[in-house]
Amino acid sequence: MQHNRHLKLFIAMSLDGYIAQHNDDLSFLSLVEKAGEDYGYADFIANIDTVLIGRKTYDWVMQHTDVFPHADKTTYVITRTAKPRTENTIFYTDSLLKLVHDLKSKPGMDIYCDGGAELVNELLKHKLLDDIIISIIPVLLGNGLSLFKEGRPEQHLRLHAVKTFDTGLTQLHYTRL
Repeated sequence: MQHNRHLKLFIAMSLDGYIAQHNDDLSFLSLVEKAGEDYGYADFIANIDTVLIGRKTYDWVMQHTDVFPHADKTTYVITRTAKPRTENTIFYTDSLLKLVHDLKSKPGMDIYCDGGAELVNELLKHKLLDDIIISIIPVLLGNGLSLFKEGRPEQHLRLHAVKTFDTGLTQLHYTRL
């Protein structure tokens, strides 16, 4: 039975492909901060009921925020270390492939991959991402944490939309063929 539940990546990176500088520094994102502009995030997140997030990214978020931003959604923290569930947050140690197939087989809204790079590349390895929405920040960082790693199969995508913003940010939305 086919469901129309999609696994979507919504992420920002520098023009040269980095999602963070050394020491998980995300300060380059402030280059495109603009009052009242969320680059489509509110519309995107309104159609999400489940979040997948890597443990390192989860830890970073928890160190930098008072309240987990996805507390109202079922969140799977992909980790190697089992921890007890808290509210809607499940620390998941089993097969990522199995989890995604299970989630996609059940009715619901879309699933959001909130990073980081290890999780994104594991999903790409198994061709599990249905939509890739990347906001390109107009900066060349020169080094840091690359979004895309080696060792994944070639994948063909269809350009769904391109949006440009007066801050210089360009947002690319691809769907997997």
